[in-house]
Amino acid sequence: MKLKQRMVVLCAVLLLLGLAKIFLLDGGEGSAANRQDLRAFRKMEASLSLSRGARLIHTLQSPWEIASQWVGPREVYPEETPELAAVLTALSTARIERADVGYKGTQLKALLVLDGGQKVVFKPKRYNRDYVVEGEPYAGYDRHNAEVAAFHLDRILGFRRAPLVVGRYVNLRTEIKPVATEQLLSTFLMQGNNTCFYGKCYYCRESEPACAEGEIMEGSITLWLPDVWPLQKHRHPWGRTYREGKLARWEYDESYCEAVKKMPPYDAGPRLLDVIDTAIFDYLIGNADRHHYESFQDDGGASMLILLDNAKSFGNAALDERSILAPLYQCCM
Repeated sequence: MKLKQRMVVLCAVLLLLGLAKIFLLDGGEGSAANRQDLRAFRKMEASLSLSRGARLIHTLQSPWEIASQWVGPREVYPEETPELAAVLTALSTARIERADVGYKGTQLKALLVLDGGQKVVFKPKRYNRDYVVEGEPYAGYDRHNAEVAAFHLDRILGFRRAPLVVGRYVNLRTEIKPVATEQLLSTFLMQGNNTCFYGKCYYCRESEPACAEGEIMEGSITLWLPDVWPLQKHRHPWGRTYREGKLARWEYDESYCEAVKKMPPYDAGPRLLDVIDTAIFDYLIGNADRHHYESFQDDGGASMLILLDNAKSFGNAALDERSILAPLYQCCM
């Protein structure tokens, strides 16, 4: 066979091998779509990565000013947030200027003010990582690490409706007590060599304090939303009764969603869809305790449902509570 003929045959073989790879290994017509999906996934993956210890070096604005400018009616932070890592670093390292008892609620928390006047909520560690909360799906104390994990899931899903959260270690003796109000200080006590406090809330008891390991307490820090965006509290239409033997209407009426669709703010705008989004989010994190929710005030139903207070989550990895999905299966299936 002449050299020219051999080259033609070789090119034909290489072409066939290339086509075989495309159709047999890459899935034929779907290969382009698969590659596009992979590129999109890697772009998303890159956008979610955060640099440890990042600092703001290109602006004179404080981290708190930057974060406050992100907030809008339909998002707490935008999709493109190159300063996010620096803001989270500031949350985990900024000096604590003041400490007080938490705002109203059922669970223990403290209200802190960081350097620069930024308010944050501190939720203390109550359980070890591997502790399983038995009983009802809403049982137990708040889980501080659930707040952190829920915030990052909110980022992954692209909802961007959860306030910024980080984990942080604080020294109760040197960082909290010197700047604490008398109201908070009065709830401090010692259990053996461990410093504890029980704060003020509906279920807070001196007999059930949160305790540090020695003086060092682990917890979560949640960034307070800007005061220019006041919140409005709503009773969740799929809330539980929390009474043994008494069911909420949605628990026995499969057509309940039809009634909800006739009530404001669910009769127009995105609010009902937000409730369904939130049901999926809560199912993934195992949160069966969203009896109320917040939106921005005077929004006419246009504001997002803000994913606040996700600490009653990740209590039992073996439990999938289907009832959390009631808004989805009653309204969409």
